[in-house]
Amino acid sequence: MSSPLVVGPATGHSHTHTIIVLHGRDSEAQEFMAEFFECEATGPETDRTLPALFPTVRWVFPQAKPLHSERFNIEMSQWFDMWSVEDQQERAELQIPGLRASVDRVAELIQEEELLVPRKRIFLSGISQGFATVLATFFADGRGGFAGLCGFSSWFPLAAQAVPEVYAFGGDSSQQLAAMQRFYLGRDESSPVQMTSTPILLGHCRDDEVIDIQSGTRLRDFLYRFDMEVDWQEYLDGGHWFNEPQGVDDFVRFLRQHM
Repeated sequence: MSSPLVVGPATGHSHTHTIIVLHGRDSEAQEFMAEFFECEATGPETDRTLPALFPTVRWVFPQAKPLHSERFNIEMSQWFDMWSVEDQQERAELQIPGLRASVDRVAELIQEEELLVPRKRIFLSGISQGFATVLATFFADGRGGFAGLCGFSSWFPLAAQAVPEVYAFGGDSSQQLAAMQRFYLGRDESSPVQMTSTPILLGHCRDDEVIDIQSGTRLRDFLYRFDMEVDWQEYLDGGHWFNEPQGVDDFVRFLRQHM
């Protein structure tokens, strides 16, 4: 896997937490990181950007590989190919190979970060297709126990294929989680799934013109099925990005709450 972009901790500060952040489709790690770090929270601090507010954090920005786009017949920076971002289920079979490959890549990155800090101090975050990949990685891993998941303007990946896997096992949550793990991994793991609780922040703007807010609420409701701790926040405006400043404030609050 190509090396991710890494920022921090700030000079003079020890590394206490890692936050892995995945960019969206047709974006680049460098471009996304620059825009992400321009977001500001409210507060008395002179510098209210995320690196300044969290000087002990190691920020990790992996880069998606260029993948062939079946629809546009070009190479695109994407975690998995999609026929339509607006209708995430259209020709969903195109998504599976790239998604499973990206799940393996992100899982490898998590293992590398666990050599530096325990997973209870690692947050997994992403926007749009980036968080869809984070979520697939989370279920494929099957253990939970992260400091938190933070998703923005996103959806549940391959929902129409994953949901029957869950419903087939009625109310047996361990069997449901094992089915999810098999689905997103593309193979069977011998160890039983015993997922440790991980809090989740989901933010979505009502005027998102790329991923409609209904996709976000369906994601939220599916996670509720597993009795997960979901902090759902929706905003009047902000488009397909972070609402500022309230959405950034909610992100800061969530991080501080779970560090």
